[in-house]
This record gives sequence, C-alpha cells and structure tokens, in this order.
Amino acid sequence: MPELIAGRNSVLETLRSGRSVNKVYVAQGSREGSIREIIALVKERGIPLQESDRSVLDKLTAERHQGVVAEAAPYEYVEVEDIIKKARDRGEDPLVLILAELEDPHNFGAILRTAEAVGVHGVIIPKRRGVQLNATVAKVSSGAAEYVPVARVPNLVNAVEKLKELGLWISGADMEGDSSLWAANLTGPLALMIGGEGRGIPRLLKEKCDFRTYIPMKGVISSLNASAAASVLLFEVLRQRSKMGE
Repeated sequence: MPELIAGRNSVLETLRSGRSVNKVYVAQGSREGSIREIIALVKERGIPLQESDRSVLDKLTAERHQGVVAEAAPYEYVEVEDIIKKARDRGEDPLVLILAELEDPHNFGAILRTAEAVGVHGVIIPKRRGVQLNATVAKVSSGAAEYVPVARVPNLVNAVEKLKELGLWISGADMEGDSSLWAANLTGPLALMIGGEGRGIPRLLKEKCDFRTYIPMKGVISSLNASAAASVLLFEVLRQRSKMGE
C-alpha cells in the first residue's frame, strides 16, 4: 500500500531523497514558502499534482498536513550488511542503532532525527514486537526517515550475533549498566542498543551486550524516555569520535 506523507518538511525531504512518489496533493491557494519549492520539485520530476480543498487533505491523513500530502511508495527496508557497507564505503567505523521493542512512533521519529544529525549509518528494528516505519514516524523525523537506512529483522539476537561477526561492539543502554557513558569507550565499530518504553532491553539481548552504560542523573526521575536517552548517548558517541579525529 502507498504511504501517505504529510507536512511540508516531510514531503520536501521525501522528494529530495529521490523516493518514488505517486502523487502530491496541495491545498488550494497554497503557494507560499516551501510549498513553492515542493511544487517545483513535483513538476521537475513529472509527478502528478492535485490541488484540492483542505477538507480533502484532512480526510487523507490524521497528521497535521500544513497544506500538502504526498502519496509515496512504501518504505524500503535494507539488510544489516547494507548498513555496514555504507559505513565501510565512507571509510568510517560503523555506528548502528538497535531499537529493541520500541513501540511509540513519536519516539522512533525523534530517534531517527537525532540519528541522521549524528551520522548513524543505520537502524535495526524487529519485524514484530516493535514500531515500524510509518507516516507518523516520518512526520516526527522531519524527513530524516528518508536518509537513515532501517533494517527490519526477524530476530534481534541473531542480528546482534551478525554484527559481532562483522567486528562491532555492542553497547546497551541500561540504568544498571557497568559504567557511565562518560567513562565508556564509544569509539570504533559500535552498535548502541536502546530498549522499549518502560521495559528496557529484554534479558536475552542484554546478555548479548559486550558492555552496558548508564546515563548519570541527579534528579528525582530515574530514567529518560527512549528518544531522550538515544540523543544523549549518540551525541556522546559523536563527541568521542570527533575528539579522536582532532
């Protein structure tokens, strides 16, 4: 089934990424700001453009569409090996994010946005018992979903074993971890694992981690949500890698 992408930033990045788009709907009278760029790209790529009343766009999607909706081809998932190849082709140590049973699409979208900003080479999610790529994820990611490859695997434990065979270290985010992320070495080929909301990383996956790190906190709240934790961890990886490159 086609995927409906709503919102100016999301539609614009979908078009820029080269993803196959079947049709773009624009609200009648919308020509200001980024809408002009969207229309120009639509015409340049020969994509059918339909001007419709805003009520039509309201019926197409429950998302806040800002006067534009794109009907795009379904998201294409990649293989784990494709993610590692992307890093190797760039001459970089692989940085992979593993999302273990994450369920909130808003968290997923926010994580993808941070992952793109930090330079994550790809994200791995399970085929079942976890959120998938969808329109809500794309909207929250502000277009990052178009640029961060996502592999969907039947078994995360097997995927972790494959990453280890490919030379990656596995680090799990865990409030009862071995060391704080400030003390951990997060350079080199690395896969960061983030657990699901409220449950954390499942036991079998936790046992597969080479080491586990926690985020030091001074407040009363004992944990961050998945997207906030991922942001803290990923920017610490970026800091350490940037320091190594100095």
